[in-house]
Amino acid sequence: MEKKNEKIGMSWLKLASGPLLFLLVWVLDPFALGEQANRVLATAVLMITWWIAEALPMPAVALLPLVLFPLLGIAKLGEAAAPYANEVVFLFMGGFMIGLGIEKWNLHKRIALTIVQFTGTNGNRIILGFILATGFISMWLSNTATTMMMLPIAASVITVVTAKNEHNPQLRHFAVCMMLSIAYASNFGGIATIIGTPPNVAYVSFISKEYGVDISFAGWMIVCLPVALLLFFALYGVLIWMFPSRIDSSNDMQSLIRDELKALGPMTTPEKRVLIIFLTTALLWITRDLINQLEVVRLDDNMIAVFGALLMFIVPSGSSFDTKQRILVWSDTSKMAWGILLLFGGGITLAAALEKAGIISALGQWLAGFTGSSLLVLIAVIVIIAIFISEVMSNVAQVIVFAPVVTGIAVAIDVDPLLLGIPMTLAASCASMMPMGTPPNAIVFSTGHIKLGEMMRAGFVLNLISIALIVLTSYVVLPLVMRIHP
Repeated sequence: MEKKNEKIGMSWLKLASGPLLFLLVWVLDPFALGEQANRVLATAVLMITWWIAEALPMPAVALLPLVLFPLLGIAKLGEAAAPYANEVVFLFMGGFMIGLGIEKWNLHKRIALTIVQFTGTNGNRIILGFILATGFISMWLSNTATTMMMLPIAASVITVVTAKNEHNPQLRHFAVCMMLSIAYASNFGGIATIIGTPPNVAYVSFISKEYGVDISFAGWMIVCLPVALLLFFALYGVLIWMFPSRIDSSNDMQSLIRDELKALGPMTTPEKRVLIIFLTTALLWITRDLINQLEVVRLDDNMIAVFGALLMFIVPSGSSFDTKQRILVWSDTSKMAWGILLLFGGGITLAAALEKAGIISALGQWLAGFTGSSLLVLIAVIVIIAIFISEVMSNVAQVIVFAPVVTGIAVAIDVDPLLLGIPMTLAASCASMMPMGTPPNAIVFSTGHIKLGEMMRAGFVLNLISIALIVLTSYVVLPLVMRIHP
């Protein structure tokens, strides 16, 4: 009873902290911003406080501008509501729906099992197989959904391996590797594509809305896919180095993978059609710029995502054209994370108000004064701050909050905003030390296979590797691919 009362008291404290800080900023005007700008700052403080404290669901907090902006005279309702229908929001919605189709017809499970079967069934190869399978799927599905899908498969593998290696003193290391490989590969895989993880979409929508910068799906992949692949192999090396298990291949393991694939049976008609739609959409994303050069049609990534989603509702799952027998029916979207779309809208609205009030440019100029003249050092500082803050703060909220700030710094020192914004965004998805860093971290930690110290040790090493790869890629590769100049 006492613990319950403490929990209730903490919930009320979290809830009250936001309005209290809101009133303090509004009344005191600590930065002497002027009445209008101070109201925007007070609203931002309220939203950020509730996001960090998780006092309310994050999408609910994102709706605050629709009430407070008109109420406080910051913006009219129509102006405040417009970003909730930003075109990039539909990119993520389309990606979500394509992911639902893949998940509904078990295509993701077949891909995962096939990759594991291909890589082999001794301890280290199983781990490599799970990293590659999980990472590939996470490029197209949310990292949380990917982790939840891979977890029962991993649990079955651990059970079989445990039964056959009871006397192996390092057996527990195998379970640790399996769990961490799923969580981290889900996180790293998401950075490879724009739709792979919400922070990517949040940043792309911000930079498109505020600065008119169009980051293509293919351009993002050219920069970020190599980073993700290098992180996969770094993850493999770190895990087998820190938690060696030395488990030999066994017939039972091969049988388990075969049985799982056999249970799926041959590819079904809807599975094949989902695969065709998925490949068609991905191909259009990758070749969009080439198609546009023909000047027959004009495509953008948002349009392609919605087109792929619509095909899921149009194409029948069998021979019948009944609307109830399509690859996706509308009831399937009840599983979709609609709240993420509201979160993007609220973040874009807040960022626009902060920019209009002059707060972002002032903050950028202030921070730029502490960074010195080295762009490489500045990128490194931003990446280090982003990756370690993400250990304790939602990565989506972090990108929404920090995207305007790093853009303000870029403007203040006269460099392209992408040189600071993209590394900040990638770093936000690479938190590896703490269970609360990302949902996949929390999911695998809750299984009981991993101790906090083990996650922190492996995560710290991976954080350092992530920092090095992101900084070097952003400094060397990003300017070449995006055709921007430092």
